[in-house]
Amino acid sequence: METTVEYFCEENKHPLEDTYGKSRVCISVWDEGWVMMESEGLDPTAVVMINFAHELMKRNKRLEEELKAQKEARKRSQKMADDVATPVVSNVFDGSGELIAGVASVEAVVRFLQQYTTENFITPSWIYRFRHHITNAPLVMLDANLPPESLKAACITAYESGVPVLFEPVSVVKSRRIAPVAEYVTCTSPNEIELVAMANSLSPSVKYNFHKIEQFKEKADSVEYLFEMLSPAMFFLLEKGIKLLIVTLGSNGVFICCKEHTNFMKDQRKCKQTLFSRQLLEKMDGCFPLCGESSSRTCVFHLPAISASVISLTGAGDCLVGGVLSALFAGFDIIQSVAIGVATAKASVESEANVPDDISAANIADDAQSVLHSAKVLWCK
Repeated sequence: METTVEYFCEENKHPLEDTYGKSRVCISVWDEGWVMMESEGLDPTAVVMINFAHELMKRNKRLEEELKAQKEARKRSQKMADDVATPVVSNVFDGSGELIAGVASVEAVVRFLQQYTTENFITPSWIYRFRHHITNAPLVMLDANLPPESLKAACITAYESGVPVLFEPVSVVKSRRIAPVAEYVTCTSPNEIELVAMANSLSPSVKYNFHKIEQFKEKADSVEYLFEMLSPAMFFLLEKGIKLLIVTLGSNGVFICCKEHTNFMKDQRKCKQTLFSRQLLEKMDGCFPLCGESSSRTCVFHLPAISASVISLTGAGDCLVGGVLSALFAGFDIIQSVAIGVATAKASVESEANVPDDISAANIADDAQSVLHSAKVLWCK
């Protein structure tokens, strides 16, 4: 293929003669990399010719590289997609916006992840490369998207160094991946159905159940029913060594179930405070936890959800967990941190974006204090 560019220069001065005139330069760049230059009239300056040739060759090379990359990408996608349908997720919501059921066909995503794991991407050996970062972290969050063997490698690495592990279940199916690593997990944040699935994965003999019913007229009745249904699974997971459960209940708020109310950060001094966290600390000064730091009793707290003008529920769970972790790193206790997480989730559902761009520390602090003032101790022994 030949690429030709013409350069026409009015009143071009010849470099070696004190004369002026018109010059026309024709530069052709071929696929093989050869450059041919032709001129009419006065000879063009060498600088002009060389610059044009150089720029054209660079442009041609960039185009070739881009085309090659696109072809390779198409080959990879076609190789995987020949016998796999495009991922589809269908969700069913009730009138209040709560998720009732969901069906997902995501084999293409699974195969993509498997391809990376077989190519030694997220394997235990890859995890061990970050041993120094894991062992020196104040807390490690792992989600169930990790391959089981890599999840276990990360959990054991953190556990052996005394670093708390927060396990994020991701989905009902993947939440069961907690079974081989439960003894290394400090905290987990399931919803109601994930909680039951996790308990059942660790209990071969006793099966736990959860039957979701229509909303009660009184919110207190809903909370009481949820506690009655979920408390057996929560207490069972505590018996398996998990110290803290943050069970999300949608519009009914959050259950916090803990075996002992302590600070789960390994070394608070390693946490770097941000401007946002400092603003939160100033705004929430004087908000005290619901029970003493040295309590060794098993307690269940209920933190209510905040009334919100819902735009989208997507991202609320991730924002809740992110808010909790951010607050823990800032120096808040567990109860306060979850309240900040609830307030962050409210900001998420009121935004079109999954993660709001303009989260206000003042608004989060006000909403978190509102949550704390309405929080209750449901059970403590």
